[in-house]
Amino acid sequence: MRNCVGRKRKNRNIDADHSQVCFKPCGLPRDTLEAVIIYEDEMEAIRLADLESLYQEGSAAKMGISRTTFARLIQSAHQKIADALINQKTIEIQKR
Repeated sequence: MRNCVGRKRKNRNIDADHSQVCFKPCGLPRDTLEAVIIYEDEMEAIRLADLESLYQEGSAAKMGISRTTFARLIQSAHQKIADALINQKTIEIQKR
């Protein structure tokens, strides 16, 4: 039986530390809410694509990753944010 080991994770360029940020629905105690975890690389993808309005190719280059990896990050982040907004969950940003 072979050991299946994935590729080594490539370092990603991230401009700001978002790890101490949390958002929650108004009027609900945080300890009663389910949390959605967004990792710092997903947050950086959101910043570059949605706030800076960069295309995936340019965003990927800034992060030092491939365009396909960037596409996976942004899709994952968008899905998590939609889940949190629609289902009244907190959003926590963490380092991997």
